[in-house]
Amino acid sequence: MFIIRSGMAGWTIQSLIDKRMRVTAYCHNSRCNHNKVLDLLAIRDKLGPDAPAMADDLTPKLYCEKCGGKAVGLIYAPPTTGVNPYARNSNGS
Repeated sequence: MFIIRSGMAGWTIQSLIDKRMRVTAYCHNSRCNHNKVLDLLAIRDKLGPDAPAMADDLTPKLYCEKCGGKAVGLIYAPPTTGVNPYARNSNGS
């Protein structure tokens, strides 16, 4: 059994926008494999800023625009800093 702690609210569309998160939808159909970064501003305008934005809330509303499939997954990614921590500096080290 899983217990949901009080005060542990999920993301909203506006909270994703405020945190500059990137949400990518991808098709689970192995013949398609289409993916697309979602336009969170357009989703906010359609569903409202307080609409829940967890995968279980959004995926039933999505379908693949390429194959029409309803088996869609989401990847949530935080903003990147633009700095590659693995890049070598100018002196080669």
